[in-house]
Amino acid sequence: MTMPAAIDVLVVVFGYLSGSVPFAYLVSRRRGIDLRRVGSGNVGASNVLRTTGVSNAVVAMGLDAVKGALAVFLASRLTSTPAIPVAAGVASVIGHVYPVWLRFRGGKGVATAAGVFAVLSPGALLAACLVFVVGVWITRFISVGSLAATITLAGMTMMDDDPLVSIGAIASAAVIVHRHRANLVRLFKGTERRVGQRRVGLSSMSELPH
Repeated sequence: MTMPAAIDVLVVVFGYLSGSVPFAYLVSRRRGIDLRRVGSGNVGASNVLRTTGVSNAVVAMGLDAVKGALAVFLASRLTSTPAIPVAAGVASVIGHVYPVWLRFRGGKGVATAAGVFAVLSPGALLAACLVFVVGVWITRFISVGSLAATITLAGMTMMDDDPLVSIGAIASAAVIVHRHRANLVRLFKGTERRVGQRRVGLSSMSELPH
């Protein structure tokens, strides 16, 4: 393997490993809480909010976004192969959803994908954020806003961006939608929680994207 090819492989592996860093889990462990054993059992910002509060959830979401952006940024600096930054970004989303450090049980990838496409396609991300806000405002379902924003992001990159970025957005969307399959089932059954609806004394803000 040539040196450039080896670097390409390493930065994609780094993207996955950095995406696998379970910040939600680590933030909660500082409070003596194992997210895998409390709340929904999901290792993401929503369960941080449910178990340790808003400020910790915001920190976890921010760090999840940063690790996605970092994977793309470093790849773009270390390789000249156009596909590698995209691959590293997608790898970070996969790492967040299926983290090697926690036996492949992670979050849903929305915040990490936001960080990835803040670097790859900021215009498409802005449109997706607007769709998220409108979707949640109209339906009062965070999951609907997240899924609509994810699909919008993929669609916007198909219209305006490099085909490689579009492929990355579609691949990320596929992972995120698959991770939301339980939410989709609850939506069809009419049991998904709305914004402001309480469950066991906690607001449905616990459905924040993560």
